[in-house]
Amino acid sequence: MQKHIADLGICSRRKAEELILSGKVKVNGSLVTKLGAKVDPGQNKVTVQGHQAKEENKIYIALNKPIDYICSASVELGQSVLELLTTDNYWQGKKQISQRVYPVGRLDKDSEGLVLLTNDGELTNLLTHPRYEHSKEYEVVIDKHLDRDSYKVLEHGMSLGSEYVQGITIKKVFNKGKRTLVTVILKEGKNRQIRRMFGRLGFKILSLKRIRINKLKLGVLPAGKWHLVKRENIV
Repeated sequence: MQKHIADLGICSRRKAEELILSGKVKVNGSLVTKLGAKVDPGQNKVTVQGHQAKEENKIYIALNKPIDYICSASVELGQSVLELLTTDNYWQGKKQISQRVYPVGRLDKDSEGLVLLTNDGELTNLLTHPRYEHSKEYEVVIDKHLDRDSYKVLEHGMSLGSEYVQGITIKKVFNKGKRTLVTVILKEGKNRQIRRMFGRLGFKILSLKRIRINKLKLGVLPAGKWHLVKRENIV
């Protein structure tokens, strides 16, 4: 059931599971509250939060998220990136979208850069499930030079409290006075992993910007702007 809802582009598979467990999904008028329920798309009528679930055309959006926006469809915890998907914010022109989309994965409120939004549940699962190990690239500015020992620890991996995180690949290091720009590639993507790893080693992150998700690059897209992309340019 949750895969079917995600494939229709209504929400991510994880969000679909939450909706099922909270009693927001019905099949042929009967409430479904258990995960793993089977559904025949050709025979069954599925409603989600009172609306019949219908397939929408797949859409893929690249957005340059500014600081202070959150990657959530809800505005309970702050300004959502969905609020930026206005006609005026479309890059190099005017465009309006009618499909419901949601952000793929997370990017912290205090971080900026590339966010992918879509209604393609299959692609969302492909990019976010750990077993596929799709890479993401970030530009990290820290408050001092990166020493050799810290470099090795970051690439090897470390314990962060009760969990162990894999190492990150350091692609480039550029010293700018007392500050240092470090370009890193992350495959695992635990919660605030980059910030926690650098912080554990005594570095303060001054800025963190995501510049690539798998094949999709941020490029010169201005902050707060969005544009449409093709699926083949993502995976």
